[in-house]
Amino acid sequence: METTSEENREQSQEKKGCFECCIKCLGGVPYASLVATILCFSGVALFCGCGHVALTGSLTILENHFSKVTSDHAMLTDVIQLMQYVIYGIASFFFLYGIILLAEGFYTTSAVKELHSEFKTTICGRCISGMFVFLTYILGIAWLAVFGFSAVPVFLFYNMWSTCVAMRSPVANLTNMDSICVDVRQYGIIPWNATPGKACGSALGDICNTSEFYLSYHLYIIACAGAGATVIALLIYMMATTYNFAVLKFKSREDCCTKF
Repeated sequence: METTSEENREQSQEKKGCFECCIKCLGGVPYASLVATILCFSGVALFCGCGHVALTGSLTILENHFSKVTSDHAMLTDVIQLMQYVIYGIASFFFLYGIILLAEGFYTTSAVKELHSEFKTTICGRCISGMFVFLTYILGIAWLAVFGFSAVPVFLFYNMWSTCVAMRSPVANLTNMDSICVDVRQYGIIPWNATPGKACGSALGDICNTSEFYLSYHLYIIACAGAGATVIALLIYMMATTYNFAVLKFKSREDCCTKF
């Protein structure tokens, strides 16, 4: 009986030790950086994936309905292809950058330092942390500009969509349908000498009924939402990296004070 009680006591101690170890490990997780990483990956994936497909659909609509001559939209085609290549680079960069920031969060979180009492800060570590703070702030400002830029095609497609809705209203039946037009030349997308440059009446109605139009419109909305999610993720990263840098500075002062 005594042996059984001792074995039960040892098993309970082992379970308690495993439980405490799990609690310590969970306490060492940088949850802010983890949430920011998930949000950043999701936002960048939505922006890059939906934006790439939406740009292709927009070019198809432009070639089929607004600019029949290839030379009129050759520059725009090159710009769209360049933007699609840039999207590939953005996706790859932020995949690596998110992993690096998450690893930096694991390394500098205060809970991890409580687990490792021998944790020491170095000048190199503090410089790297400060570099991440600066780079994250720069990327945050850049993505604010990207977020604003991604709202432009949403605005253009919304104007076209609202014109399509106006054509189906009862009031439109009282007017000349050919007087209702959408002219993309006024937005600077194609030159003024492009033909036809605008769509009116039944031609505009055909555009409104195409799958490319509605698909591109909704994908631009999702891409804009993805850019907004990335901005929020970078804001969280800013707070996390700034806090980590402040903790490293405090730790370095603590080491200097306790060195003598």
